[in-house]
Amino acid sequence: MSTQTLTTKRALFKGKDYITTQEWTKEQIDVLLDVAVDLRRKFKNRIPHRFLQDQTVFLMFFDKSTRTRNSFEAGMTQLGGHAHFLTADVMQVSHGESPKDTGIILSRYGHGIAIRHDLIPGEGNAYMREVARWADAPVINMQCDVDHPCQTLADLMTMRDKLGHNLRGLKVAVSWAYAPSYAKPLSVPQGLIMLLPRFGIDVTLAHPPEYFLMPETMAAARENARQAGTKFEVVGSMDDAFRDADIVIPKSWGCLDTMGTRPEESLRIAKQYTNWICDERRMGFARRNSLYMHPLPADRGNEVTDAVIDGPHSVVYDEAENRLHTCKSIMALTMAEHEIEYLVETPA
Repeated sequence: MSTQTLTTKRALFKGKDYITTQEWTKEQIDVLLDVAVDLRRKFKNRIPHRFLQDQTVFLMFFDKSTRTRNSFEAGMTQLGGHAHFLTADVMQVSHGESPKDTGIILSRYGHGIAIRHDLIPGEGNAYMREVARWADAPVINMQCDVDHPCQTLADLMTMRDKLGHNLRGLKVAVSWAYAPSYAKPLSVPQGLIMLLPRFGIDVTLAHPPEYFLMPETMAAARENARQAGTKFEVVGSMDDAFRDADIVIPKSWGCLDTMGTRPEESLRIAKQYTNWICDERRMGFARRNSLYMHPLPADRGNEVTDAVIDGPHSVVYDEAENRLHTCKSIMALTMAEHEIEYLVETPA
């Protein structure tokens, strides 16, 4: 017999920007996750949830996207509104229009502005904050140079789905992995190390010496772990990071020093570390029922073997699906005119 019951709650964060998870309290993030779970229930049961009827969100992309673009576009349609897909080359941004002018005008035309600007350290997050400074509508970070708060929220949701609401004491290994395709942003590992310790999770970060993360994100991770009474450590070995881990998240990222000016240098250096791959041998260091996660797209055969990403430890497709529901939760709670009513499981 179930010991859970559904309780109706209400919440609203109208006008609040979602630029990094650091600016949201743990309690607010819990609400985001609860709403995402309820929106997933509604979606799967074909229950209408048009909280943003006749509203518009502008999606500004300075980088390519599959999951982020489609989760926001499909999500906004399901919420009853419309999403405009915009790339820098079709906007006056490419001719030097200021973030002030862009923010003021787009927020007069619609109800939300979402931005992806992630490849150049020192630019994306600053650009979003300047747009947000002038915009009257909420600004949502679809990935910047500092954080990927839509992805990390979906990751946390997936961990709760698979391992329960109380994650205290779990060990998550966030590791660099080799990829020859392109120098990928640092924002996913940075977002994970900042967010997860706040929810009771012990985090071990592993990377070769050249692939260090932004100092401010490392400082935030250490302080968040201190306040939450969790562990955050850095090691130089993928094997050491995986040892006794409950969850492993191995993915590639570029060198901070060269990302913005010489991304090809990141790829050249990476060739020294082609053995940083998530394979069955390495999964053997983790706990028997450990989970493999990745934000996708994964460089198969380089970051991870097919045997792992297609194997019993992998939850990457559930993780990717949760992007839809977390993006909808963020939009609904920051853009709705009235409180969002949602159901949440509570003890009977």
